[in-house]
Amino acid sequence: MKITQKKKPLIKLFIAPVIALALVVASWATVQAAYPERPITIIVPWGAGGGTDAVGRIIASILEKDLGVPVNVVNRTGGSGVVGHSAIATAKPDGYTIGIATVETAMMHWVGLTDLTYEDYTIFGQVNLDPGGLMVSADSPYKDAKELLAAIKEKPEKTFKASGTGQGGIWHLGYAGWMLSEGVDVGKVPWVPSQGSAPALKDMVAGGVDFITSSLAEGRALIEAGKVLPLANMGEERLGLFPDVPTLKEATGSDWTVGAWRVVAGPKGVPQEVIDVLEPAVKRAYENPEYKKFMDGRGFGMVYRDAKDAFEFVKKDDMAFGEVMKAAGLAK
Repeated sequence: MKITQKKKPLIKLFIAPVIALALVVASWATVQAAYPERPITIIVPWGAGGGTDAVGRIIASILEKDLGVPVNVVNRTGGSGVVGHSAIATAKPDGYTIGIATVETAMMHWVGLTDLTYEDYTIFGQVNLDPGGLMVSADSPYKDAKELLAAIKEKPEKTFKASGTGQGGIWHLGYAGWMLSEGVDVGKVPWVPSQGSAPALKDMVAGGVDFITSSLAEGRALIEAGKVLPLANMGEERLGLFPDVPTLKEATGSDWTVGAWRVVAGPKGVPQEVIDVLEPAVKRAYENPEYKKFMDGRGFGMVYRDAKDAFEFVKKDDMAFGEVMKAAGLAK
């Protein structure tokens, strides 16, 4: 009896820490498996009905089915994209507020609109890239990019006008980069600011401007209607939607490439256990046939990069944009 009484406390001393450790492990596993346990919000920095809004909503729909929680889209517009991008960057880094960050992330700080840079975000993956394009009206005397470039070089300053977006926007940068790559002073062709590609294209068809730099997808309706002629795309290869349209490299020899991209991102500091859920979920959404059908139907470019590669891609674009914007006098 005395032996038994002496052993009992020893067993208890051994079992107690084992049980405590098991409870800690179980608790940790529960935390790991808990995300997501409530609705997720996806912030779209641009207006309802636009391209980024459309991409955000199809991504949200697929993630909702995949993750098993509601995924709601909220449009936070204003400040040329600053308001929405700031809302993403300053959200609580718990994975419950994320967003669709756009190419403006790599541009806004160069023009003094914000101090935010790509370093203020956790990127989960890139889901889109729309190369820039060069378009003229169907009745333009210039039927290819080489003819247009030669005329720009030969004719007096301010003979031509270009448009495609607001001052300092992505397609203004597309134009500036092309001119610089061809050895042409950016100021030779005045840029006419617009509220986007759609009004700029209408202005061109009406004779208000001579050419547009924008994604060919945004000009698709007018191209198919025979009112707009695409001369080149500013990507690295021809587009499936417009296989007969050469790249800028093929058309004029320029190495300049530019595109509007979208990444799924959250604020800096998102825990690794949340990243481990969201990164593969974003990849599955990209690979979902529903997403491909949607993007193909809209003429949006399909490009995927994982978290690491997407971050490096955005970093590279940021540096390239800064160089061009400084050279074109667009940076502050």
